[in-house]
Amino acid sequence: MNTEIFGIIAMFLVTLLLAIPFGRYIAKVYAGEKTFLDPVFKPVESLIYKISGINPENEMNWKQHLSALLTINLLWFFISMLVLMNMSWLPLNPDGNPDMSPDLAFNTTISFLVNCNLQHYSGETGLSYLGQIWLMFLQFVSAATGMAAAIVIFKAFREKSTEKLGNFYDYFLKSSTRIFLPLSLIMGAVLLFEGVPMTFDGKDKVITLQGNATEVSTGPVAAFVPIKHIGTNGGGFFGANSAHPFENPTYFTNMVEMVSQLIIPVAMVFAFGHFIRRKKFGYMIFGVMTAGFLLLAIPTITMEMNGNPAISSMGIDQSLGSMEGKEIRFGSAASGFWSIVTTVISTGSVNSMHDSSVPLSGMTQMLAMMVNAFYGGDGAGILNIFIYIILAVFISGLMVGRTPEFLGKKIEAREMKIAMIVALFHPFLILAGAAIATAFPDVGTSTLNNPGFHGFSEVLYEFTSSAANNGSGFEGLGDNNPFWNISTGIVLLLGRFLPIIGPIAIAGLLAQKKYIPEGEGTLKTDTSTFGLMIFAVIAIIAALSFFPALALGPIAEYFSLK
Repeated sequence: MNTEIFGIIAMFLVTLLLAIPFGRYIAKVYAGEKTFLDPVFKPVESLIYKISGINPENEMNWKQHLSALLTINLLWFFISMLVLMNMSWLPLNPDGNPDMSPDLAFNTTISFLVNCNLQHYSGETGLSYLGQIWLMFLQFVSAATGMAAAIVIFKAFREKSTEKLGNFYDYFLKSSTRIFLPLSLIMGAVLLFEGVPMTFDGKDKVITLQGNATEVSTGPVAAFVPIKHIGTNGGGFFGANSAHPFENPTYFTNMVEMVSQLIIPVAMVFAFGHFIRRKKFGYMIFGVMTAGFLLLAIPTITMEMNGNPAISSMGIDQSLGSMEGKEIRFGSAASGFWSIVTTVISTGSVNSMHDSSVPLSGMTQMLAMMVNAFYGGDGAGILNIFIYIILAVFISGLMVGRTPEFLGKKIEAREMKIAMIVALFHPFLILAGAAIATAFPDVGTSTLNNPGFHGFSEVLYEFTSSAANNGSGFEGLGDNNPFWNISTGIVLLLGRFLPIIGPIAIAGLLAQKKYIPEGEGTLKTDTSTFGLMIFAVIAIIAALSFFPALALGPIAEYFSLK
């Protein structure tokens, strides 16, 4: 067990040591400063701009950014529906996998488009290689979309007063070429050397140790897995995701994949501080996020290592911890740590079955997605914490009787209305979705494999994962049917784009305002006191919104095991 804890600490420290310099690099990329990769990617970017007719020097206001973002995503939606509903006759389908039904294609398209990758199909049997490659493309561009949106906020607070917030396509392309592609190539090479398949051949026929003949699915897995983690996407090439030995064969690859999904969300916090020339503010945000992350990760690891009390009461040895639904090559501690990493940063990949976690671990996994602001996904973490910062500034201003100000800009009624809508819409999507599913059992809960408290947790988890653009699931729920495909697809759309539109609108409105120099009465937003205020706002909103639902699910299940 001590070795397992050491491995977890090593993963987190390696991530931190890499994220600090990588954050500086990210800030330089988006600020247009010289970097060591310029000779490699600048000619490629220039060629793309020339072919597309885009001038990256044409700066946009916040409305133009949103228009470009939504338009290009709409185009990808139609292409994706076309590909997924016609895989049977399109090329690169050696195993003869069938077309997707319209409702499943809708859910899958939306899911990968919004960086969620909620999978209501089994990867190796539900997609042709062409379908896998198309979804791999969406994993690049959906992550780049989130990064481009976050940089609009960076730009808004770098300048004292401006309407020009850079060029969306420039931010989008640099995210793909300067950040995601190099990291994916490095990680892909590591996975290849560790035995992850990279082929376009069909299924392999093998003889098992028992002497039985069977077919084993392979494919371009080593290319798919890196961007799934680096882009905080999470969609598995195989149905078992990163519990599958072809996606994650060893403890070393498990460490690599863990670090890869953490590095950009953590680095973006440091990048924010560097970009707006307020490093101390970036460290304060990192402190808030890390405190929240550890408060979720440590109890989860402890509970998974202690085992399931219901099994212990039967006199069964659990010296290895709660191993139901887990891989022995990873162990209970690393699996518990992964479950919080993947839910905190909205990756959604799994190396164990979350449905088999002990009840309160399921609760912490859901809480990580319900808060959705401790590190968060690529770009999305900054967007989400920005809303809580605005709320904390406003409340702090009311407490001292001053007009709320943030980084030299007054927070007024319009910005607060937007922030409150975004903050409250997230719990509304989760709770309303779970309420509808349970109110109409013939369509909502008829496919549950578990009754009672755990069954409700499965429903709550599905809508939580959808609203947080996470993609993991309690897989005791049969979710490939029209009700779940369409309902979660709608939640996916709203849960992705409103938290992008809202923060960009607030940042754009604040950027236009007159800059107010800091004085003696200015609220200091880079202090530990303000960090505690942000944390309190997050805790209060999460507790008030979600505790009743959690009490009906994982908390009630926990007490039922006593």
